[in-house]
Amino acid sequence: MADLTPRPTDCLLVIDVQNDFCEGGALAVPDGAAVVEPINALMRHYQQVVLTQDWHPAAHSSFASVHPGQAPFDNVEMAYGPQTLWPDHCVQGSDGARLRSDLSLDPARLAIRKGFRTDIDSYSAFRENDRQTATGLAGYLREIGTTRVVCVGLALDFCVRFSAEDARQEGFDVLVIESACRGIDMDGSVTAAREALRSAGVLLA
Repeated sequence: MADLTPRPTDCLLVIDVQNDFCEGGALAVPDGAAVVEPINALMRHYQQVVLTQDWHPAAHSSFASVHPGQAPFDNVEMAYGPQTLWPDHCVQGSDGARLRSDLSLDPARLAIRKGFRTDIDSYSAFRENDRQTATGLAGYLREIGTTRVVCVGLALDFCVRFSAEDARQEGFDVLVIESACRGIDMDGSVTAAREALRSAGVLLA
């Protein structure tokens, strides 16, 4: 059973709790806003809190709108591999890209923006979808002595999953608190995410 007790060497990684991923947003995750209250409660118990934020330029390559004949949620092949196409979302400077106004920001010591390179999408807080371009988060966490990354936020089956898997690859212990996550669940993607996370050695609670 996963140990939920916060440790001094933990980092709570709060992933993409933004307007566009919540009800009424351009890429709303079902019940997405429900993660805010439990995340705010969790933040009070962790010495290290890091936030992530999708931050796409207009006409980002992951947007279906820039691929003639394609629709949101279609899959295409990019130079770096397969890519799901999305509705335009989290465009830099837009209201949809803002972190939720009811999300507590004061406990955060670092905010990481990702997906700002036009030609590469970025689900993970650690590495972009080409699997080569690092965000620098792993180095930061090592510098501050982090040994375990505790992942919460949106969406469980995409950005939370990829962030948790990459944290394991970087050598951290990883815990995903599912009560503080919600998933998109495309064709069983939440179940697939849980299986992949367990296979990677991520603890789910």
